[in-house]
This record gives sequence, C-alpha cells and structure tokens, in this order.
Amino acid sequence: MRATDIPTLLLLLFLTCSCSMIEVHPYDTVVSGEKDINKKNIARIEASLEGKSSFRFAVISDTQRWYDETEDAVKAINGRNDIDFVIHCGDQADFGLTDEFMLMRDILDRLNVPYVCTIGNHDCLGTGKDVFRELYGPTNFFFTVADMRFVCMNTNALEYDYSEPVPDFNFMQSQLDNMPDNVGRTVFIMHAAPGSDVFNNNVESVFEYYTTLFPGLQFYLYGHTHALTVEETSYNGVHYCRYQCPNIKKRVYLLFTVGENGYEYEAVEF
Repeated sequence: MRATDIPTLLLLLFLTCSCSMIEVHPYDTVVSGEKDINKKNIARIEASLEGKSSFRFAVISDTQRWYDETEDAVKAINGRNDIDFVIHCGDQADFGLTDEFMLMRDILDRLNVPYVCTIGNHDCLGTGKDVFRELYGPTNFFFTVADMRFVCMNTNALEYDYSEPVPDFNFMQSQLDNMPDNVGRTVFIMHAAPGSDVFNNNVESVFEYYTTLFPGLQFYLYGHTHALTVEETSYNGVHYCRYQCPNIKKRVYLLFTVGENGYEYEAVEF
C-alpha cells in the first residue's frame, strides 16, 4: 500500500463506522424509541383509576431548554406516592427539533406514573408538528377519570395559518355529541389560553361558550406565558377557574386533588 492511500482509507473507515452517528438534518423527523405515548398512557391512567372516586394529578409546562429542572421535577414527583398521573401543557421543544422532543421524552419517561402531553406553540416550529404526532399522537384528544372528562386541545392557531382548524370545533362538537352519561365534570387542557397571543381570538367567545356546554365545567389548565396565575371567571352563567402553570424554570408544579365533592389546588415548589 502506498503512503498516499492511507488518508483515503482512514476516511472510508470513518464513514463506514460512524454513519449511524451522522444526523442528516435537525428537522428530519426520524424518531427512535417510544412512540404513540398519549394513547398508551391514557389506557394506563383509565385502567389504574377505574372505579376510583378520588385521584391526584400533577401539572407541568414549558420545559423547553430547562432539562435539569425537568429532571428535578420528575425526581420530586417520583419522591411522592400519592400522584396518579402527570399532565404536560406543552412546549417541550424550543425550536421544534426532533432531538429536543426525544430528549424531553426520555426525561419524562422516568416518571413512575403515566403522563400525557399537549402541543405547545414552540413544539409547532419547523417539523415539530409531525414529530409531536409521531411521539404523542393526535393534537386533540381526551380521557376520562371517575366522572371527570379531560378534553385536551391544540390552541396554537398562530402556528397553523388556517391550514387546519385551531381550535377544532368539530372535535368539541363530537365530544358533546358522544359524551357518556357518567361524565359530570369537565376540565379543558391546552397550551395557550383564550386571549393569548397565539390563540385565534376571533373565535375566543365562541370557544368559551362551547366549553360552558360541557358537563360541569371545572377549570382550564394551560401554560405558555411562563407565569403562575389563578383566575376565577364566569361565562354563559357557568362559574369556573383558569390555572396557568409556570414554566419549569420556576421550579413549581401544580397539584390537583379531585374528590367526589370537588377539588383542591396547590402550587408545589421543588
């Protein structure tokens, strides 16, 4: 072998051995590991709480960039034995990168209890919408625990430019048309609340009216603006609350305890 052939040989060897390490593009949507997480975890939640009249769940939101804080939140929640499931109100990713989603998923997978995730506006950037659907499934979904229906919705209208209905009133109407008789209370989960900068505020009043048609509307849960707020409000003669979960950098998660006669709320520092 001539000495001049050695650099070429080394380059070919490197490419052969390391091709699996090369990232084709940060927005390539090639997802490895666990997928369809919401569907699997909803089945776990509903099965584990079947027949129960009381339960407790934690809420986190806007974990983008703050991986250490999210890991600490997972450890704090795992340190308790009284939480049945966790809800993430969106913005796992900052730029919609595939690796951002997978890294956050791997952290959330360390939870001892099942979790579900709604889509945030940052999750929609680039090819993030496609990655979210691959990992978690539809952006509008629901589940039921005891007599409480959790309606989880995509409200990031600004990121869709009318390419699909956001919020999706057909989905809401389908929920109303097919509501089981045993559902007596409803909670709406979303990333951006009505009135926020990414919500389609042309239909803000219509959305709020629709939510009041659901059985026993209790509260909205959302994130987006990175602050903790609690607001009591009324619309269409229905009294309910709005809880905004802070970003995880604040090192706070929300805790809800639901019983037959109502619910209690607490902001927990970790």
